[in-house]
Amino acid sequence: MAKATDFIANIPRFVQQVRTETSKVVWPTGRETMMTTVMVLIMTSLLGLFFFGVDRVFSMIVSFLLSLAA
Repeated sequence: MAKATDFIANIPRFVQQVRTETSKVVWPTGRETMMTTVMVLIMTSLLGLFFFGVDRVFSMIVSFLLSLAA
């Protein structure tokens, strides 16, 4: 089992590795971020409308079946 002193001694090495890996990240441009945001909003809106429609259809089917039983 590692000792606490070993853990503390490895912190500077860990921080250096994090900095190295972070420098390799390709950050999106503002335009890419905006386009992705717009696409997410469009897709969530379309899916929301789709599921609303499916829910309404199932609701009508259940209402019809319940009216037959009454």
